[in-house]
Amino acid sequence: MPGARTRRQAALAAAADETPIKTGSESHPEEQVVINGNGTANAEDAPGAPPSKENIFLFVPNLIGYVRIVLAISSLYYMPLHPRTCSILYSISCLLDALDGYAARYYEQSTRFGAVLDMVTDRCTTACLLVFLSSAFPRWAIVFQGLISLDFASHYMHMYTTLVMGGSQQSHKQVDKSRSWLLNLYYTNRVVLFIACALNETFFIALYLLSFSSPILSPALLDTPVADKIQAGAEVNSSVLRQVFPSPYSAAALELARANKMDSTVPWIIAGISLPVMLYKQFMNILQLIKASKWLAEGDIDLRREQGLPRKPKTA
Repeated sequence: MPGARTRRQAALAAAADETPIKTGSESHPEEQVVINGNGTANAEDAPGAPPSKENIFLFVPNLIGYVRIVLAISSLYYMPLHPRTCSILYSISCLLDALDGYAARYYEQSTRFGAVLDMVTDRCTTACLLVFLSSAFPRWAIVFQGLISLDFASHYMHMYTTLVMGGSQQSHKQVDKSRSWLLNLYYTNRVVLFIACALNETFFIALYLLSFSSPILSPALLDTPVADKIQAGAEVNSSVLRQVFPSPYSAAALELARANKMDSTVPWIIAGISLPVMLYKQFMNILQLIKASKWLAEGDIDLRREQGLPRKPKTA
């Protein structure tokens, strides 16, 4: 018996030596992850720990994107009656579009969320400005409505087709030369893309400024007591608006309030310089809409062929 107990004790002791002792950190693996200042795991601080979980929403280029949205909303607040403040805020928001791309490359933080956020912000800011231009120049409203529709349709079709046909790993800016060398140049050459986007927005900003440099007002169109307070070619006092219009925010009141706030010389020069680039940008929108439609149709043909469609008619 003593010998048996000794052998049994020896076997138990050997098993104990082979069994790793579990520490508190091993029993709770999640406690091994060291949390950094952003609330995400840092693999360098915990050797052997699982890969860190990054917070995509707090990446530097995405933070710049949030600032762009705030600036764009602020510009919309000043848009009806404060052209200088609105133009400055709107322009800064557009210029940050180039900065977030640089930050994404510098910090190696290029993400699909950031690409979509960037595109959605561009589309929304441009659409908001074109909506204002539609009300400021009602005669050309159908043109601005068409530009909004083209901008949204072309970019949506292009991005959707890229994801469906090219795979989730392909960026919408990766356009093969065999499909369109013009689109390839447009999306891969940063200088071309920046100039096209910047001067396209500049043209619409110039039109926005022109809405505040109306021709000479005719006081004869108003009642005599009010007409006496209006000077031809001068900015209208806000107190006059309350005497003429029941609501100072009606379309007519705002048009009168915008009159002669700015000289038209500089906006006309800016519009003339940026017009060719704006037309080029719209041409690229049409081109990417056509190319995306054709690529998507090619995918439909391949899919139908895999499904055995169209089926051969049955012979009698």
